Amino acid sequence: MYKLIAVDMDGTLLNKDKKITDKTLDIIKKAKEKNKKVVLATGRPLNGIRGYIEHLNLLDKDDYVITFNGALVQNTYTKENILDIPLSYEAYVELYKVSQDLDVNIHALTDDSVLTPKDNEFTQIESNINNIPIIESPVEDVDSDTLIVKVMFIDEPSKLDYAQANLPEWVREKYTVVRSMPFFLEFMNKKVNKGVGVDAVVKKLGIKQEEVICVGDADNDRAMIEYAGLGVAMGNATDKIKEIADFITLSNEEDGVAHVIEKFML
Repeated sequence: MYKLIAVDMDGTLLNKDKKITDKTLDIIKKAKEKNKKVVLATGRPLNGIRGYIEHLNLLDKDDYVITFNGALVQNTYTKENILDIPLSYEAYVELYKVSQDLDVNIHALTDDSVLTPKDNEFTQIESNINNIPIIESPVEDVDSDTLIVKVMFIDEPSKLDYAQANLPEWVREKYTVVRSMPFFLEFMNKKVNKGVGVDAVVKKLGIKQEEVICVGDADNDRAMIEYAGLGVAMGNATDKIKEIADFITLSNEEDGVAHVIEKFML
């Protein structure tokens, strides 16, 4: 019997309007009433999902949230971090030089803002969906003590396709690199991915790996889908994610997460 479901947000739990439907909300409520754990696992910063956590009432003493693709895992009641693995200012400088070589835009996320050397439409998207401020500053002028959680190349999908295909091998060896959206290519500490984040929660709660469901749609969900006892791809997931999944549910426009919970947990 499955006891915990870890759910990606954009393209998975949220529909195209970035909303959780009433049906999905009701099914999650029923799952909670049966003592099933629901955990949000997102690439977003914590500040970008607080409203969703409250809307879903995931605020009990043993509720956790996985943010920044697993770099930060926090108890939503006590605010205790059970996993906190950021990058560094030096990583931002290093990756900025790579972005210049590949001719793509870049920004970096702190715990409460987005830093960029040049404001652009993709950094505006990041700021808007997460309700965090943009700080535009040359990379060399950023305080070297600034907490950098993750760095992102952000640009037109075709430009990111080229950049991803031509990343120096040392970058892939040094960082966890995932494509979370067509216009977002993300870099985290090598120890970080959503699977690591889910595992931290599972161990904290004393749940077995085979009792876990993980649901997602994109490359940054791969690690947790592979980790899960039941790895689920959304109907709108990429082909590569569908290939590794144990089950393919409905799309995010068809309450695919609710369908999984009903079928496997209720």
